[in-house]
Formats: sequence, structure tokens, C-alpha cells
Amino acid sequence: MVKKKNLIDWIIQNRVVSHFIFWLLLFISLPILAALNDGSVKKTVISGFSFLPAQLLASYFLVYYQVPKLLFKKKYVAFGVSFLISVYVFLVLSKLLNMYLSSLFSPNYLNDENLAEVLSDPFHLAVVYFPSVYVFVFFMFMAKAFKDRFEERHQLEVLQKEKANTELKFLKAQTNPHFLFNTLNNLYSLTLEQSEKAPEVVLKLSSMLDYMLYQCKDPVVPLKNEIALIQDYIDLESLRYGNKLTLDFTYDLHDSNVRIAPLILISFIENAFKHGASNNLKNSIIQIELVTNHDQLCFKVFNTLPDTIHNEIENKSHSGIGFSNSKRQLELNYKNNYDLKSIKTDHDFQVLLTINLK
Repeated sequence: MVKKKNLIDWIIQNRVVSHFIFWLLLFISLPILAALNDGSVKKTVISGFSFLPAQLLASYFLVYYQVPKLLFKKKYVAFGVSFLISVYVFLVLSKLLNMYLSSLFSPNYLNDENLAEVLSDPFHLAVVYFPSVYVFVFFMFMAKAFKDRFEERHQLEVLQKEKANTELKFLKAQTNPHFLFNTLNNLYSLTLEQSEKAPEVVLKLSSMLDYMLYQCKDPVVPLKNEIALIQDYIDLESLRYGNKLTLDFTYDLHDSNVRIAPLILISFIENAFKHGASNNLKNSIIQIELVTNHDQLCFKVFNTLPDTIHNEIENKSHSGIGFSNSKRQLELNYKNNYDLKSIKTDHDFQVLLTINLK
């Protein structure tokens, strides 16, 4: 099926091939129709050859000059005059060729009309020859319109895909320095205190950066790799907060190798630390739950809030770099295949994310 679609796309995009097939199909259809209706195939072929030059010239003149250069540029008078003159010229040409070929291949053919008589009878030309020539011109015009529409949509799809890929790369690149900035702040605080935890923080940071810079360049990664990143981040933050933080991270996977877009889940967790634990002078709680089945991934992040700055937390939680970054990545990676909700009370904030895996 894919090969068939690719072949059709190639034919439509190849001008020479598509035009050749179009005219071949139209030309051979007339003898077939004549044979099916007990008509004269020979007469039909002769007639087809006599009309073909006028059909070709009229079609390409209309489609590639009169319509784009005159009609689409709102030169209506010029288009009308040009169209009437070209119709007359092409109909005269088709009649002259018909007379010549008929006399050449049919010895019994009699026609005593001269050039002056042919030129002086436009009504006869319009009634007899206009349908034979301009029905094909109409088919050509419709085929060209369809082809242009197809190419326009194809080009739009390509541009949208390139734009989405570029934006995704930018968002991933934005995520790395965001993590680095926050983690270095933590490390700086520990070094000021000359804490023994600082080397462990460096190791965790090194592991996280190795993953973000080198292991998640693909559009999707195994979920177990994301869990390892989350665990490293949690361990790193736990070193900083110690007994001040009560943290619970649980996960239940139907398949640890199920693949998801990278660096989406971690931003919601970082958001919980940034606006929950880091702003709370007392004990704070963060609960993270990740569950998958064959159809869905369900992800929940719960964090308590300080008692004094609810409005500030609400604004930051909805507009921080990490949170908005993840929302945009979800849009680009999963479009309508996810559901993201956030619930805030006076004392806590919760993110509920569901991703359709199929």
C-alpha cells in the first residue's frame, strides 16, 4: 500500500510523466468508446489525431498563460479577448487538420470548402468543433487544479513537519540548560556549606547530562530510561532537602521497554520541587505515580504548597519554563492522543497526565 502511494505521488509530482499519462488515457479512450458503441475506430482515431494539436495548444495556453497571467492577475478584459481569439484560432486549426487527415486517409472524402469559407463561419466552428477541443481543455484544467492542490497540501505537510521537528529540537535544547541551571544552584548551595553531599550531586548531575545530551536524541526512548533519569533527579533533590521532604515515587509498568517521547515527564517533577519543596520552610510532600498498560500511560505528580504564597505558586506553576515546555512537547509529539490536567487547592498542586500509547 505504501509503495502504491509512493508511486502515485511520484507520478503526480513528475510533470512529464503525469502529462504523458493524462493525454494517453484521453486519446485511447475515444477508440475504445467508439468500438463499444459499434462506431468506426479508424474514423475515431483520424478524428482524434486531427483534434490533438488544437487540444494540446489550447490546453497549455489556457492553463499556463491565460489563467495564471491574466485571469488570476485580474486582467479580465485581456483574458476575455485573449480567450475568444485563441478559441477561434484553435477551432480553425482543428477543422483544417480534420479536413486534411480525412482526405489523406479516406479517398472517398469530399469537401470543397476553402480557407476563406472556413474562416468566415465561426458559428459552425463553435457548434461542431468547440466541444471536441475544449472538453479536453476543461479536463486538463481540472487535472492541473487537482495537481496544484495536491502539491500545495504536500508542501504544507512537509513545512509543518519540518517546523515541528525544529521546534522539538529547540524545546529539548531548552530543557537541558533549564535542568543544569537549577541543579548547579543546588550544587552551589552545598559547596558553600562544604557539604559531603557535593560529590554525590556531581555524579548524579553527570549521569543526567549524559542521558539528556547523548541518549535521548531519538523521537522516542524506552520508558525505563526516563525512569532512571527521574530517579537520578529525585536522588539529587533528596540530598538537598533531607528530612524536610517526604517523597514517594512508585511505578508499575506492563512493559519497561514501552517507548515515549523523552524529557516530558521530568519537567513536571522538577516543577513540583521548584514550586513546592523549595518554597516551603516546613515539611513538604511530593508524590509521583507512573502506571502503564497496553493502551495508556498514566502519570500523576502531587506536591504540597507553602501556606503564604498561593497566588505566586499558581502563576509560576502554570507559566514556568518546565511546565509550558512539557505541554508544548506533548502537543507536538502526541497531538490529540493525550490529556493533561492540573488541580490546585489552597494547600497542594497536582498534575494528571494520560498518554494514549496506541
